[in-house]
Amino acid sequence: MKRSDWQVGVVGCGVVGAAIAYELAQVPGIKVTVVDRRSPEQWESTGAALGVLMAATSSKLKGKALQLRLASLQRYETLVPELESLTGSEIPFNRQGILHLCFDPAELARWQNIAAVRSTQGFSLEILNPAEVVIRYPELQSARALETAQPLAAAVYSPCDRQVYPVILTQALIKAAQARGATFHFQTTVQGFTRIPDGNNQQVQSLQTSRGEFPVDWLVLASGLGSSLLSQQLQQPVDIRPVLGQAIHLRLQQPLAPAPRPVITGCDVHLVPAGLKELWVGATVEFPPDSQPAQVQPDSRLLAAVHQQAIALCPALADATITRTWSGLRPRPQGRPAPVVAPLPGYGNVLLAAGHYRNGVLLAPITAQTIRKMIDQALSFQCSAIL
Repeated sequence: MKRSDWQVGVVGCGVVGAAIAYELAQVPGIKVTVVDRRSPEQWESTGAALGVLMAATSSKLKGKALQLRLASLQRYETLVPELESLTGSEIPFNRQGILHLCFDPAELARWQNIAAVRSTQGFSLEILNPAEVVIRYPELQSARALETAQPLAAAVYSPCDRQVYPVILTQALIKAAQARGATFHFQTTVQGFTRIPDGNNQQVQSLQTSRGEFPVDWLVLASGLGSSLLSQQLQQPVDIRPVLGQAIHLRLQQPLAPAPRPVITGCDVHLVPAGLKELWVGATVEFPPDSQPAQVQPDSRLLAAVHQQAIALCPALADATITRTWSGLRPRPQGRPAPVVAPLPGYGNVLLAAGHYRNGVLLAPITAQTIRKMIDQALSFQCSAIL
């Protein structure tokens, strides 16, 4: 088999699946086919995400999870201009960093330690006292933690962290992948798989869908919560459960301050600039009940609490108008770290790229690079074996 004959199927076209398709479409000799049950106008987890790329402001000091965050953040610096050049479309990409508000004085020593470690890793964190915060951001003068009523103790400014508009980013990834030969089939349901023995494992030979059968040499399951159902069909279930998140879009009476502005986060609430007088606020974290692990319904009380905490951070938001609210389900692996980017047990040609929980947008580029590396190395080995 020639290298030009390799067929890679990707199931799922949210931000992770689209990033994988774009990355694989750059590999010479690989033909990428993407299927997704939704229409191009529908957005599930990707559409509900705020696109906050929180990497340097992670509380982790080391480990694989942190390495993935930092590597993916760095990839964004080249990925966004690369996509803009290929597609001719502008991708809203906030390069003003993240301002993390701290209300517990005991946190200060921990953040000073994190800042020292980040410096050795090539990332800058600036510790600001309350007076310095107010000089830069006067609207935060009365910021407090709603639950404890604690005033601002300090803030951590990360100039390296970013925020991106997830839907526009995903649309650009799809368009760029199509320009490089990838094929996308929306409103296409996976109905089954053709499997054959492969030594001690099995191999998926084709993908059976509502639009017909697609032969595959490699299959990538990147459909979030849907990946759990697909793995069950392959008799290797991976437990991925929903965690619901709700968010609010606000329209302000007056701009808070001259643009551009960073993302502001505190008490696990994000204030994301979306224009001079517009702001996204989120997000809730809502787990399903133990009795119904696959179902979770939006709780209006939790959304109201997020709104009130946002006002406590920035009192000027009290006069803002709520223009819309929305929610989405995040895929969270049960009993294992997020995300799951690995071969599916029992199969020689099936990879999982799912369960990113709250970091799907942040980790999409590094996930795509990891999947590309896995497939590229395997195919190179097989080609060498054939020769």
